[in-house]
Amino acid sequence: MDFRLYRLLTFDLYVYFCLFTFVFYLDIMSLKPSIPKGTRDFSTDEMLRREYIFDTIKNVFRLYGYQPIETPAMENLSTLLGKYGEEGDKLLFRILNSGDFLSSVSDDELGNREPAKLSSKICEKGLRYDLTVPFARYVVQHRDEIIFPFKRYQIQPVWRADRPQKGRYREFFQCDVDVIGSDSLLNEYELVKIVDDIFKRLNIATVIKINNRKVLSGIAAFIGEPDKITDITVAIDKLDKIGIEAVNAELIAKGLSQKAISKLQPVLQLTGNTEIKLTRLEQLLAQSETGLKGISELKTLFGYIENSSISCEVELDLTLARGLNYYTGAIIEVKSKDVSFGSICGGGRYDNLTGVFGMDGVSGVGISFGADRIYDVLNQLNLFSEIKVSSTEVLIVNFGEKETQYALKSLDLLRSLGVRVELYPDAVKLKKQMSYADAKKIPYILIAGEDEIMKNNIIFKNMSSGEQSSMLLADLDSFVNNVIKKIL
Repeated sequence: MDFRLYRLLTFDLYVYFCLFTFVFYLDIMSLKPSIPKGTRDFSTDEMLRREYIFDTIKNVFRLYGYQPIETPAMENLSTLLGKYGEEGDKLLFRILNSGDFLSSVSDDELGNREPAKLSSKICEKGLRYDLTVPFARYVVQHRDEIIFPFKRYQIQPVWRADRPQKGRYREFFQCDVDVIGSDSLLNEYELVKIVDDIFKRLNIATVIKINNRKVLSGIAAFIGEPDKITDITVAIDKLDKIGIEAVNAELIAKGLSQKAISKLQPVLQLTGNTEIKLTRLEQLLAQSETGLKGISELKTLFGYIENSSISCEVELDLTLARGLNYYTGAIIEVKSKDVSFGSICGGGRYDNLTGVFGMDGVSGVGISFGADRIYDVLNQLNLFSEIKVSSTEVLIVNFGEKETQYALKSLDLLRSLGVRVELYPDAVKLKKQMSYADAKKIPYILIAGEDEIMKNNIIFKNMSSGEQSSMLLADLDSFVNNVIKKIL
């Protein structure tokens, strides 16, 4: 064969091989597993940190007498729709009916491509948008089993078909605490205290912003647009994010007159302390019975706060609206003072929520802690470095089958003393077992080899200092209580 022809054929084969390898690589890459946008996996370290947040929040909830419940991940759409406003309804994740879900849909309906109408025919259920509406449904459904006032907390994930961005996810956890069946403003005060206690324990500096939905209704009447209360609250709730000019443009787009918008400006820009703002508001809203009632409620609530031991900053914010339609009284929102993104906690009073499920005259108030945003704040401020998140406290070295029974005895004894301990499962080299302990940040190693077994001894090694302590197995209880637990 001609050498040049041979080289040409060899080169062609090489090119074909490279192309095949590249296409194969692309095919493999296309099969790489992934998760939906706006959702996340959590590593072991992340889960330990998240559990620290959940445990801190849960302990404070219980301290104030709240009890846990859980509700299903999915609810009937009839339960969810219409409770969050038009924008909230658009963010509901709908679940397709099982079986032949298109059997009741005509070709014309499919051709018209009207999502809202189609959705009502092919979806009967949706993932919960928050924990408050399912809670109201729960209260109505279980009214005969509940002791009122009913104080409950709930820590579960919720889902929103939102655009994922920093601090905003499609799947995230909420930690809700509510009291229902009482009109007392002491409940609002207690929620503010809970907020203060939780963020004090988490070492996050916060500002609690408070407003009242009745005041917002009074403002809408004052500017001559009482029927536009929803449009007004949805728009001004975005003030911090988009600025006053964009809010005014949105209000114009919603049909508010220029006169009404001009009249709104001095209200949104009121300055001074809480007393000054409320005094000025009383003058502006003198003709609004609803507005004056809201001002009275704010005075009572701030009176409780001013005479309390609350350490965080609390302020009256008349631009705070929280765009959820079910709020009727106090509105609460919490922001980190050191990290600039959205609220990390929020809620308010709702008087009519159970009424839509056939149970009128039951008022409730609650707040929701955003666990994911709290995590991001702690992470950004490097506060997790101060938290001991090691899962295992002691690792028992595995020397082989002969020493296993002795190691298991030590294992059981340590666990009975409340120490988190594990036995390395394989009798590999000591260096590998020590590397495992180091990688997992396990603070202590327990060594029990042939010599220790003969003397009924054990050796504890402090991984941080390198110091070793030898003792009788019978003295383990005393060592754990006097040395290990004091350090851990």
